[in-house]
Amino acid sequence: MVLTFDPFREFDRLAGQMLGAPGVSGAATAAMPMDLYRSGDHFVLHCDLAGIDPGSVQVDVDGRVLTIRAERSARTDADVQWVRRERVTGTFERRLTIGDGLDLDRIAATWQDGVLTLTIPVAEAAKPRRIEIATGQSPVIEGSSADKAALTT
Repeated sequence: MVLTFDPFREFDRLAGQMLGAPGVSGAATAAMPMDLYRSGDHFVLHCDLAGIDPGSVQVDVDGRVLTIRAERSARTDADVQWVRRERVTGTFERRLTIGDGLDLDRIAATWQDGVLTLTIPVAEAAKPRRIEIATGQSPVIEGSSADKAALTT
């Protein structure tokens, strides 16, 4: 059996108790874990959002930044005596910078069993394509003589 030593684990636990879980670095990541993979000509992103009302989830694209925002409300039962409370409540946000070559206008979002799934297609211009090779013909160059000179040098 291998034991690992994390000198910051106890510090993180104490900081979480003193500051509240949302104030601890990485709390939003822990509250919204995600998987991202490529499948054919699109990327698929799954975010676990168990216990969150799908109506509180918001997905935005601003420039090349994809933002996912969700809110988990705290239970408001007055007669509840908490024994242990580990599920983080509040507003969570993940921001991902999206590279060129994806079609941001065709992102699709679905919700099933507490999992938000985003499908992000690869843009047509970024897809691999085959260039046909013509044989037995000399190339036709149209345009000015300066254009012709630039192509031949």
